[in-house]
Amino acid sequence: MTMLMDPAPSADALALATSVREYLAETHGPEVLRRLDAASGRDPAIWQGLVAMGLPGLMVPEDAGGMGLGLEEAALIAAECGRVCLAEPLVDTAFIAVPWLLAHGDTALLADIAAGNRTIPLPHAINPWVDGGEGLHSVDPLRRLGTAPSDPPTDPHLLNLGALMTAAQLVGLAEAMQDQAVAYAKLREQFGQPIGAFQAIKHQLASCTVAIEFAKPVVWQAAAALAAGRSSAAIHVSHAKVAASDAAWAMAETAIQVHGAMGYTYEVDLHFWMKRTWALCGAWGSRAFHLARLDDAIIGGAHPIGPEHTFA
Repeated sequence: MTMLMDPAPSADALALATSVREYLAETHGPEVLRRLDAASGRDPAIWQGLVAMGLPGLMVPEDAGGMGLGLEEAALIAAECGRVCLAEPLVDTAFIAVPWLLAHGDTALLADIAAGNRTIPLPHAINPWVDGGEGLHSVDPLRRLGTAPSDPPTDPHLLNLGALMTAAQLVGLAEAMQDQAVAYAKLREQFGQPIGAFQAIKHQLASCTVAIEFAKPVVWQAAAALAAGRSSAAIHVSHAKVAASDAAWAMAETAIQVHGAMGYTYEVDLHFWMKRTWALCGAWGSRAFHLARLDDAIIGGAHPIGPEHTFA
């Protein structure tokens, strides 16, 4: 497969993501998650705030009332949604359904989506439930899941979009859990010093940091490959899903260990991010599914390997 030589997001995309991060940090903190968990899991005011920022229309063309941006920007914003454990189904509609509709030339609903009047999370045969429905229970209390039609589609492009945006959210989740673990390690003391001073804690957090930093460019590369319609896009997406899932899962385990037995309790905010991680690691294709897809493509010979191809 051909590696994209510069998978880093553009300065403009990073500036947009920073503004979204700052907004969400002010409006969607842990106290909001607890309030939503105690209520219905949704707050119309939160959705309207996202609409006011133009996020439902991020990928909707300008002539339909949107911003006309691409998958790279959407992946960055999806990571920010993961960072705050966003309860609203923004990613499913704006960053998965919208590009899928555009790819199929279906523009009838785009204006309503951009205006925030319509959410359309799409099911897939490998992900046969939709966020924003009713009737199913998730390990994540903030996800309101509904059943899909009896025969959900198997469209590979929809699968790639869903797996990519799930990987992006997992990157944001991992970074948020990293911040929480580091902050706690600086405050919690044993034997007269912060536990973050102990080598065992340092090594665990450092290993997770490496995994997160290695996963991020893989996700951005997958977004660029899918946006460009490259034949290797599916491989990049599966690589991203595996790398982001592994990084987030490891970070969740380490954050729990840093917090000690308290890490599993409801009283510690960490559990919201931990449960979202568990839920998303299995969404849009499990680790085994994406590893098998990589194996079929690379070991099976469909995509050549080696430096002459990787760095072509």
